[in-house]
Amino acid sequence: MVAPKRNKDVEDEFDVAEDTEHLSKTQIKAQMLERQKLGESLVHLGQSSLAKIPMETELLEAVMLARKILRKKEGYRRQLQLIGKIMRNQDIAPIEQAMFNIKSAHKKLNDAFHELELLRDAVLAEGDSKIEELIAQHPILDRQKLRQYVRQANKQKAENKPPKASRELFKYLKQEIGE
Repeated sequence: MVAPKRNKDVEDEFDVAEDTEHLSKTQIKAQMLERQKLGESLVHLGQSSLAKIPMETELLEAVMLARKILRKKEGYRRQLQLIGKIMRNQDIAPIEQAMFNIKSAHKKLNDAFHELELLRDAVLAEGDSKIEELIAQHPILDRQKLRQYVRQANKQKAENKPPKASRELFKYLKQEIGE
């Protein structure tokens, strides 16, 4: 029986020690692609989000350079490979955690936005009964203002006009009860 062929170059890049668990070439390649995808997601982050990611200067410089390269060019693909290679020698757990925190904060904002939209739609559909229920939950709201927005929104809807009052109602709810 012939021993399986080993790829020394790939194993050397990962510093595979004798006492660690031996990874197959397929597993190593999967790890490399995973880190390259993580690097690509770093490239696509906004500047303020990127500032929240803990990374070494070498990686940061590579990410900034990738942002300058056109995505349709071969250089962009090679730069992503370089980012993946740089990340192989780093602990990516803090980077992954920071990415998770950014995504979860974005999801919380989206959820709050959709919740306010649903609340606005319920106020417009149910009228006074929903307004009373809403005021019981949030005494800071102005009953008269809410009723005025509902009347204007219904009138605009009946006249096939743009839903200006509906948007104003949303802004009011966001200002008063949205965090």
